Amino acid sequence: MNSKATAFQTRRVAAALSSGDVVAVPAEAVWGLSCDPWCLDAVESLCAMKRRALDKGLIVVSWTPHHFEPLLQALPAEARQECLDSWPAPITWIVPNHGYFPPWVTGDSNEVAIRVTAAPALVALSRALDGPVVSTSANAAGALPARHGFQVTRYFGEKLKKLPGTVDLMAKPSTIKRVTTGDVLR
Repeated sequence: MNSKATAFQTRRVAAALSSGDVVAVPAEAVWGLSCDPWCLDAVESLCAMKRRALDKGLIVVSWTPHHFEPLLQALPAEARQECLDSWPAPITWIVPNHGYFPPWVTGDSNEVAIRVTAAPALVALSRALDGPVVSTSANAAGALPARHGFQVTRYFGEKLKKLPGTVDLMAKPSTIKRVTTGDVLR
């Protein structure tokens, strides 16, 4: 089986995501569930699938820092440059949101978690949509994150659209850092 998504598969999964569906996509170290961050119904569906509280907040990823420009421009120059210098990579930054992403993405916080990824499937999906997507591990709360596509199917069934690909089985989930303090949260 080909582990890289074709252009047709990418367009099909992007169309499903644009229609408000939740999709599965291989990220850096684990499979993730993705949806449109501006679609409340999609985010609620994703959180219900994971049995995750909506108030916890979610990570938003893109293939380019341009999609986060309003957030990055609001940062002090040194902090902005630190974010830009760290990407693309599995480094997620918690930054002040300033009302850019809706509260169903930020949860009970005035901050939002953002990442510029190099994971091929997430890059392809974000490019196809020309925008960022939610990315959170493909597992129910308390279960191990899926590291293979068959585990995603086991957790969520065969109807969930998946973008083919693989994860780096030697990698760890993304590092999460708070830009205002430099604290490493994961």
